[in-house]
Amino acid sequence: MRNRSLLILTTAVTAGALTLTACGSRDDKGGDSSGEGGGVTVTIGLDSPLTGELSALGLGIKNSADLAVKTANKKQYVKGVTFKLETLDDQAQPSAGQQNATKLVADKTVLGVVGPLNSGVAESMQKVFDDAKLAQISPANTNPALSQGPNWASGDKKRGYKSYFRTATTDAIQGPFAAQYVFNDAKKTKAFIIDDKKTYGAGLAGTFKGEFEKLGGKVVGTQHIDPDTKDFSAVATQVKSSGADVVYFGGEYPAAGPLAKQIKEAGAKVTLVGGDALFSPEYVKLAGAAAAEGDIATSVGAPIETLASAKEFLANYKAENYKEAYEAYGGYSYDSTWALIEAVKKVVEGNGGKLPEDARAKVVEAVQGVSFDGVTGKVSFDEFGDTTNKQLTVYQVKNGAHAPVKSDTFGE
Repeated sequence: MRNRSLLILTTAVTAGALTLTACGSRDDKGGDSSGEGGGVTVTIGLDSPLTGELSALGLGIKNSADLAVKTANKKQYVKGVTFKLETLDDQAQPSAGQQNATKLVADKTVLGVVGPLNSGVAESMQKVFDDAKLAQISPANTNPALSQGPNWASGDKKRGYKSYFRTATTDAIQGPFAAQYVFNDAKKTKAFIIDDKKTYGAGLAGTFKGEFEKLGGKVVGTQHIDPDTKDFSAVATQVKSSGADVVYFGGEYPAAGPLAKQIKEAGAKVTLVGGDALFSPEYVKLAGAAAAEGDIATSVGAPIETLASAKEFLANYKAENYKEAYEAYGGYSYDSTWALIEAVKKVVEGNGGKLPEDARAKVVEAVQGVSFDGVTGKVSFDEFGDTTNKQLTVYQVKNGAHAPVKSDTFGE
């Protein structure tokens, strides 16, 4: 999606060797996630919306990163290193994200970042991290410009920040994938397109529109909304009078749910379609089961419950008794966290068990070369820092819950 999370690695270098710095964090049960170990402590910090309307997604990201840290410690995966998790809340706000990024960079012990959730938040962080040669991996950002530059759509792809990576597929694929399903499979030919004017929503709506028209579909109306108002009666009336048989919404579930409900209440017999930010039980709750029935969301990857690679993650997540679900990005958060753990391992082992003086830059280099079998499948990054695992799934609300109806994998 969007704009989501942060990973902090703290260590100190004394005479070229690793030394302890204690940060640590406490879990909901009052303990910490340090596990077993000894030697140096590396803190993994996570920044996501832990409060506010997107907290369901943010807490799923947090819990999944916590699980990765605990797993690494139990396995003593990096010899001489104990990992800890420290969480930061950005409330899905770019200003908060930038403040967090600046704070992390100022702490010279921080070696890496996982996140954020929202693309708009990522925009505010990227330069801060890149200037400091601090690795950043997001489990949820989907705006293509973050990795391929502002002119990516015209084919002029340029990576602006070598320190930026992501494990989620971009909207350059997600928007067209949705358009193809809507036009070819669902047989919808008249679309009303709405977005929330945010980096994620507007970008996703744009890629959907381009492909839908290319396929022969007709756009019968477009509109922008303020997602904070929650009064969408005016646009709902426009949708009904437009004759649209489908509404595509570029935005997130806090606005999408009420929007869908009000469009249906206005008498418009349409299917509402959106991206990964709508793939949450919260969407159905906000729209109401009756209004949400039949609506569609695309999301990154394949249904995690169907993946053999995710069996251990699912079992361990359940065993930890987390209060919140892992949601859409749990597997990607785990893999993002593990990618950084792998990078730290490579850097430490490649320097005789010690961190080099240029550890931050070395971690960035190591992340670029990461390759392992993760929860969501093969985890590795291309020349832009994007995931090489470009898989998407269409979900439709059936009997009050999202059910997978089609998955596809895309090449370069």
